Amino acid sequence: MRRCRECSIAVEGDWTRCPLCTAPVMGDAVPSPLPTVPLTFSRHRLLRILFLTSLVVIAGSLAAQLLLSHTPEGFGVLRSGWLGVTAMWLVVLMAVRKRRNVAKGTIYLVVLIGLVCVYWDYLTGWRAWSLTYALPIVCASSIAALLITVRAMRFEATEHILYSGLAAVLGLAPIVFLAFGWVTYPLPSALCGGLSILALVLLQLARGREVRLELARRLHV
Repeated sequence: MRRCRECSIAVEGDWTRCPLCTAPVMGDAVPSPLPTVPLTFSRHRLLRILFLTSLVVIAGSLAAQLLLSHTPEGFGVLRSGWLGVTAMWLVVLMAVRKRRNVAKGTIYLVVLIGLVCVYWDYLTGWRAWSLTYALPIVCASSIAALLITVRAMRFEATEHILYSGLAAVLGLAPIVFLAFGWVTYPLPSALCGGLSILALVLLQLARGREVRLELARRLHV
């Protein structure tokens, strides 16, 4: 059985670090006596929220296209709206199926979609719609997907911290594009940054006390 020299306790299961002080444990692993409890959530409720959110994103993209008439910017908004819906569904489905490495998968997904959009924009004469509309909308949709996932599924405090950091990163990228003047219209980037701040506030309101206790435990404060 593995032991922690810092806490002088025995650690059952396949832990590589002590669950109390996070120090490395020594010895051979033994099977945990506790059964693995799967996450429980309503798939029907999750898909309903996701479907309604998708309708809002699509309606917003269509409204933006009407306001911008049939200019290239209007078509950029429409394409970006559909990309945002696709990204939102992929993030939520990834969380439902895997439940692990969701943050890493979300980053890979956003980067991949972003690179494809930038390359497409470059091939069609570079009107900067990829940085102005596509990436902010995809980032905002991914943040919305994280909020839906956290709302519908039960996560540990550690994952709450991880998703809070991910929401901040996704909101920061469009703000960087805006700060460097790489966008032709600032509103999508500003809205994405605002949604990121709102997501951080909502995540803290949901389980802020548990998150603070977890941070205090990990930082030994």
